[in-house]
Amino acid sequence: MANLLYLVHRLPYPPNKGDKVRSYHLLRHLLQKHRVFLGTFIDDPDDEQHLPTLKAMCPDLHVERIQPRTARLMSATGLLRGEALTLAYYRNAGMRRWVEQVANAHAPQASVVFSSAMAQYAQPLAPQVPMLVDFVDVDSAKWTQYAPAHRWPMSAVYRREGARLLAYEREVAQQARRSFFVTPNETALFLSQAPEATGRVQSLSNGVDADFFAPDPARENPFVNGEQAVVFTGAMDYWPNIDGVSWFVADMLPRLRAHWPNARFYIVGRSPSAQVQALASEHVVVTGTVPDVRPYLQHAAAVVAPLRVARGIQNKILEAMAMEQAVITVPSCADAIGASAEQGLLRADDADGFLQALQQLLDAPAQAQALGQEARRFVLQGFSWQAHLSGIDACLQEAH
Repeated sequence: MANLLYLVHRLPYPPNKGDKVRSYHLLRHLLQKHRVFLGTFIDDPDDEQHLPTLKAMCPDLHVERIQPRTARLMSATGLLRGEALTLAYYRNAGMRRWVEQVANAHAPQASVVFSSAMAQYAQPLAPQVPMLVDFVDVDSAKWTQYAPAHRWPMSAVYRREGARLLAYEREVAQQARRSFFVTPNETALFLSQAPEATGRVQSLSNGVDADFFAPDPARENPFVNGEQAVVFTGAMDYWPNIDGVSWFVADMLPRLRAHWPNARFYIVGRSPSAQVQALASEHVVVTGTVPDVRPYLQHAAAVVAPLRVARGIQNKILEAMAMEQAVITVPSCADAIGASAEQGLLRADDADGFLQALQQLLDAPAQAQALGQEARRFVLQGFSWQAHLSGIDACLQEAH
């Protein structure tokens, strides 16, 4: 059993949003064979209640608190330093001291970094403590994608962040023993911008907990009798999700209701922004945090993921498919998962495409049910967390 330092930018519990799902399952995987010293941040006061559960799971836990407003102000110092704002946002003296203490007292055989922002704490230990970095997605590309959708000056800030963060990602990948991205496409994208990392980067796919995300005949239906619920799930303070539901409501919902008067759009997810809350109406339900998303997925007439800005594999899609739901999404999200329309993943480029795909599901419930069963079969066969995360084991073995 090796001592491992595991650094995560957001408390990896509960697994209720994309990055936390992956970081949680990676933690569980590492704990099977290693003693894990987990350093992480809390940026949501609601997560405080989950600390005892995480502490029981990983006794060697260190948590620092981030006040988002203060951290955003501090991140502006990155402008003066000429560095990525993301690095300044997560810079914390308490975390740095704890990492030094762990290194001195427990001599970790390797550090596992989740998201590039946390590499700043592991870099001083390398190469004596080999560093493995789970970038997940090419975050720099995400910021670059944000720029055209925003007005100046934010467009300029996002372009700058994309450029600065890419430079840092390249630096980290050079220092890392191994770097991981969630899909072959993300891996190829990074290598196209960081060719010097060739041979040191590989894909490490997401999975889905198909025992938890499984239909249950006894699960109560949260919808009004007779309505056709079209469902989106996700953290609703995350801009790509905000953009996606705003697009759906503006460009698709009026035409959807013209064909299916009983259709209602449900936006299911924590921390809805003011822009999302403003979408609420007779025909749009913004639930906010719910204790369990599974009833909304199981009893939906259709599930959509209209994400115009998205990176890597979307856990929300895998979870819906595991719940025996066909999902309609944009080609880039579908390609990352690899399922066909016959396997329950329908592609749509634009509003017309989404409406045509919705027609297949809303007008033919029996066909939708059959596609949902194929969707679950697909994720059961190809998206086991254990199978995918085992890809890190050989790298850890080499590290010590």
